[in-house]
Amino acid sequence: MKLSLSSAELLTQLQTATRVASTRSAVQALSGVMISAGAEGRPELLATDMEIGLRMPLDAEVVRPGAAVLPARLLLDVARSLPVAPLTMELRAAEQDVELICGATTFHLRTLRAEDFPTLPAPSPETRVVLPGAAFVQTIERVARSASRDETRPVLTGILMSASGRELRMVATDSYRLSVKETALETAIEGTLEANVPARALQELARIAQQTPADTLAVSVGQNQVVFELGDVVLSSRLIDGQFPNYRQLLPESVEHELRLSSAELTDVVRRISLLAQKNAPLRLSFSEGTLSVSAQTPDVGEASEAIPVPYHGEPFEIGFNPDFLRDGLESVDSEELVLKLISPLRPGLIESPDTGDFVYLIMPIRLNV
Repeated sequence: MKLSLSSAELLTQLQTATRVASTRSAVQALSGVMISAGAEGRPELLATDMEIGLRMPLDAEVVRPGAAVLPARLLLDVARSLPVAPLTMELRAAEQDVELICGATTFHLRTLRAEDFPTLPAPSPETRVVLPGAAFVQTIERVARSASRDETRPVLTGILMSASGRELRMVATDSYRLSVKETALETAIEGTLEANVPARALQELARIAQQTPADTLAVSVGQNQVVFELGDVVLSSRLIDGQFPNYRQLLPESVEHELRLSSAELTDVVRRISLLAQKNAPLRLSFSEGTLSVSAQTPDVGEASEAIPVPYHGEPFEIGFNPDFLRDGLESVDSEELVLKLISPLRPGLIESPDTGDFVYLIMPIRLNV
């Protein structure tokens, strides 16, 4: 294998591929990236940790076809250190290394066993569903923060995505909060899909889409794998086994208080006052006639409060929330106003998009000490 390319191109693609390479596998090849240069077709970078797989094109001239696996993070550090100049990469089979020459700089990097690098899943034409790329990515960004990071409950580490007709829906929960985003599509899609996909895979897909926007995105769901095609980039992921919670049962049918508020104003207040909600201290929302007071107190640190006018009428009411969870919900609303729905101090609160109700964020309260 011998390639000629720009050092800047290699760096750009490695920054994405390295995020997918494994950092803790006993199989050394999984900590590497494969540089594949076929006799026909475009050179590619491949990486996988056995949960997520990534195949992306590399803008390079193939001098001699072949393939090599190199340590991902070391190669990334080398690429960062190189001057912006033409670069050649050549596999030296006898020495079991790859020679990188960029200007007056030369590196020799030992290769990893290419035989141990797994074959990545390919898209399935039979189950392929094409969706608008921007709508898909925006939907991911609205719900991803609610997915759990607790690997002992793997079913909650995913995002339940489904699409049919002219609707795309994604749902995520960590049992403390729940996000539901329904996106109306301009045209009906052909086929249907439903899968619980690791949130990490979808967040990586969103990052790639921001770097290489595409009008459409294709999704192929298999028995235990899903494959996304975004332009020339192919990202695959295992699916999560297990039954995703019936989120509809968690949404209350009626509420006691429904307030329409300025998204920016409430979000700014919560951000400020949350600075003093440390060491698991709750953020207190105290409602009285026409006023909302947001406050926080942390012993030995300090306290803060701020009041804003709100259209509240009724008996005084106080509820506590995890400040980070509340802030996540407020920041996920993509409109100038939001609807805040409350039932009681011990029942969950709801943050919704006004009018359309296409985004719902449910958050469990924290019991307050008087």
